[in-house]
Amino acid sequence: MIDFEPVKFLIVDDDEVSVIKIKRAIAKAKLGNPVRVANDGIEALEILRGDGGQEKITPPYIVTLDINMPRMDGHEFLQEIRNDTRLKNVLVFVLTTSSNEADIRAAYDRNVAGYILKENSESDLIDKINMIENFSNLVVLPK
Repeated sequence: MIDFEPVKFLIVDDDEVSVIKIKRAIAKAKLGNPVRVANDGIEALEILRGDGGQEKITPPYIVTLDINMPRMDGHEFLQEIRNDTRLKNVLVFVLTTSSNEADIRAAYDRNVAGYILKENSESDLIDKINMIENFSNLVVLPK
C-alpha cells in the first residue's frame, strides 16, 4: 500500500506579481498543498539539494518553472537538474509568458511534464493550477 502525502509545490519565478497570482490561484482552488518559492534557478537548486542554508524540500513535489529569470534561467535550471543523478527525475511544469517556439522545444527536450502559458486571466490560472493538482492526484510520484 502506498502512503499518501500531499504534493508540495516549488514555484520558481522571479516576478513577485506572478508568484502572488500563482499562490492566490492555489488558495482559490482550495488546495492545501505546501508551497515554497525560489526567485531563480540557483535558489531552487539550493532548496532541492538543501544547500546554502535552505531547508531541503522532501518528495513528493512538483516544480513550476518560469523561463526568463536572472542569475540562472529556466533552461539552465533544467539542464542542471537533468545532469544531477539525484534530481534528474524531478517533475517540472514550465509556467511562463514565453510562447517562443525555441523555448518550448528546449523545455520539452529537457523532459518537462508540460509547458503552460501564463495568462492574465485569474480564472485561467486557477484552471491550470487545478490541472497540475489533478495530475499529481492521478499519478504516483516517487518519494
